[in-house]
Amino acid sequence: MTRIASVNVNGIRAAHRKGMGEWLAEREIDVLALQEVRADAAITRRLIDEMTEGTGQQWYLHEEEAAAKGRAGVAVVTRAEPSARRTGIGAGHTEDQGRWAEVDLPLSDGSVLTVVSVYVHSGEVGSIKQDHKMRFLADMQRYLPQLAAQKDHVLVVGDLNVGHTELDIKNWKGNRKNSGFLPEERAFFDEFFGVCGYVDVARRHAGEVDGPYTWWSYRGQAFDNDTGWRIDYHMATPALAELSENPRVDRAADYSLRWSDHAPLVVDYRLS
Repeated sequence: MTRIASVNVNGIRAAHRKGMGEWLAEREIDVLALQEVRADAAITRRLIDEMTEGTGQQWYLHEEEAAAKGRAGVAVVTRAEPSARRTGIGAGHTEDQGRWAEVDLPLSDGSVLTVVSVYVHSGEVGSIKQDHKMRFLADMQRYLPQLAAQKDHVLVVGDLNVGHTELDIKNWKGNRKNSGFLPEERAFFDEFFGVCGYVDVARRHAGEVDGPYTWWSYRGQAFDNDTGWRIDYHMATPALAELSENPRVDRAADYSLRWSDHAPLVVDYRLS
């Protein structure tokens, strides 16, 4: 069994300070995908070493830093050594740096699992930020089928900053004109989970129910009232999705115990 977790840490230094290490020590994670790391690889390496010290092994880190210091940043942390590492997607625009990192992990049957950590732009209606987001989603639409055709198993995980359907946002009616729930954004997800051939693993298991949400604003009573958004995903190629089980959102028991505004999405896969 391979346990894979993805979480937007909202700054790994702050997450570490607030208790991320305690969570990691209890979860027996094999692959950990991080978004919004906001630190260079040397800092991330040191913090990961501190958080995994009790495992008695050196974990492998692959990080793509953002062009702007203290912004974005994605990483994949693994117990097993990757056979290949790649970064970036599309034409290499500066504002897209720190948003796409891939690793290939050999499996015991001779096949390879490709894991991608992705952090899609948050966007803002009527601004250049939204233009960047839409371009990045278009790059994903072009690249995802190519990746699936080239690899044995592909798992794309991360903060995609879009709620696909009305089930994915508690207050969807009030967000129909906001970035994160725009029709043109959601149409890309129709493609990802349609002609691109990927499976929304958490939705596949949860069925047609509200949530389970993965992000709650720090403002107001959003967390206490579970007024959240489901914007963190595991997107798997079909054969890999069939091997998935026991998805869960590691929502903190109390507001005071949160170490990020996102909660980890953890899924087990029958792989070895």
